[in-house]
Amino acid sequence: QVPLEESGGESVQAGESLKLSCTASEHTWRFSHEAMGWFRQAPGKDSEFVAAIDYAGGLKYYEDSVRGRFTISRDNAKNTLYLEMNNLKSEDTALYYCAAVRWGSRTADAALGSWGQGTRVTVSS
Repeated sequence: QVPLEESGGESVQAGESLKLSCTASEHTWRFSHEAMGWFRQAPGKDSEFVAAIDYAGGLKYYEDSVRGRFTISRDNAKNTLYLEMNNLKSEDTALYYCAAVRWGSRTADAALGSWGQGTRVTVSS
């Protein structure tokens, strides 16, 4: 059973906003004990790191191209991770997925364990 399920992806116009969610199954995984992150894979490209948040939600870091536009957050009571994306650009078009992270890493290798099917974001300019 995949413990993570992403949602919230849509097709939007450049400049618009979206909020993605990643919900963990409380019966299969200790979400509140894990640093979490968002990753994305654009068509024809390798996966890349987007943002990470520590287990309590107090520490965060971002990939340079999204810093100032994206905000990662979490609600441990709901076993849910969020990614609020503002001022979306065409280069943000990708399949977004969440995973536990190796804290401090800014590469796709930071993803630990399994992740869900992802949620697709398409930004038209």
